[in-house]
Amino acid sequence: MAQIIPFRGTLYDPAVVGSVRDVVAPPYDIIDAAGQKALHDRHPQNIIRLELGIDQPGDNAADNRYTRAANTLRDWIARGAMKRDAQPAIYYHTIEYAPPSSDARAPRKTLRGFLITTKLEPLDSGHIYPHENTRSAAKTDRLNLLQACKANLSPIWLLYSDPQNALLGLLENAVKGQPARIDFQDDSGCRQRLWTITDPAILQQMVDAMQRKPLFIADGHHRYETALNYQRIRREQAGSPADLHAYDGVLMLLSPLEDPGLTVLPTHRVTTTPLPAYATVKSLLTEKFELTEFPFTASTKSAVRDTFIDALRTNGRTAATFGLALKGEDRYVALTLKPAHRPGAEASPRARLDVSLLQQLVVPVLCPTQQEQEAIIYTKDDHEALDWAADGTGTGALLLNATKVSEVQAVATAGERMPHKSTYFYPKPLTGLVINVMEE
Repeated sequence: MAQIIPFRGTLYDPAVVGSVRDVVAPPYDIIDAAGQKALHDRHPQNIIRLELGIDQPGDNAADNRYTRAANTLRDWIARGAMKRDAQPAIYYHTIEYAPPSSDARAPRKTLRGFLITTKLEPLDSGHIYPHENTRSAAKTDRLNLLQACKANLSPIWLLYSDPQNALLGLLENAVKGQPARIDFQDDSGCRQRLWTITDPAILQQMVDAMQRKPLFIADGHHRYETALNYQRIRREQAGSPADLHAYDGVLMLLSPLEDPGLTVLPTHRVTTTPLPAYATVKSLLTEKFELTEFPFTASTKSAVRDTFIDALRTNGRTAATFGLALKGEDRYVALTLKPAHRPGAEASPRARLDVSLLQQLVVPVLCPTQQEQEAIIYTKDDHEALDWAADGTGTGALLLNATKVSEVQAVATAGERMPHKSTYFYPKPLTGLVINVMEE
């Protein structure tokens, strides 16, 4: 069901740019303004200069951050800072990391996958399944960049099912005993390693095996829809050719759903508009939720917070449970949905999600207007959400438990979409390890 296409990746040449660590970047949509500037300043060939350029006074249709990115990419290739591999390949990739907010003594995990180009399929084709809705502004930005550079600068992350580990086992055996082509520790403390596999027999085995597998988008919905739009534009310009061209595929990182190295983090909500008093919030929620309060003092706050978060995780195993903190209130509150209000077996996969229940039953209590809801900010970190509510960055925090990978799969297979900011797959693949420059 998935048509993967081994490709000639374009990679940085360490002999020209130095350490690859200095020229890669996190995904563009998790970089703030300070991070953008820091990456621009870090190295003259950092990928951020392509992926997230800086607007300049006097920018116009002929000279802007998209056209500058395209010119810079051509210059780097001409000067040898980036070089295209001579043979089609699959790039086996591992990321060793410590899960965020975990016990420091907990073992590190390793996410495994492979970078490849994959034939674009419509999202209603039954071959590639989305799970989240997208917003038009982000797609316009990414389309402008793709049209200018004619290159996939960062991989879209998709999942496939392989409970027997047959595909990654094949790749692991192929690179066994070989030093990684790229091996460094990134800014987040993740060990990034990459191997190149060009053996035609192995590539064909991978292509044949993937043809039976549907794919589920973990991260990169905007970029996938952008790639579809770009494909449509290019095919219209070319008169709808029958054969495949480079723009008919897109760069992906493919990982198995069953990989123990895969982590899904919750995406907590932090309100930024004025909220009702706690007594009012409590009265509005008690009909549908059991409220458990965790009062604290300045001296007990840290210990009580740990107990509160632990209760959120424990109770969440059997019922939808959310965490609540309001600015100025010396208490945390666990909200556990009462049995009478829990979705039944007949409910759709989307309706059963914790994040759907939060959006329907709790968010409107705190933020009844669309404007207030659009002012919500997000974080994957428990403590950051609670700190934002306490220090005035926000006015309140709503904590969730993470969506399960199986729930993502069920929603996608049912043809549904999750609410905005439902999942945070971790660790995010870096931008710039391998890019896909499309041939004209």
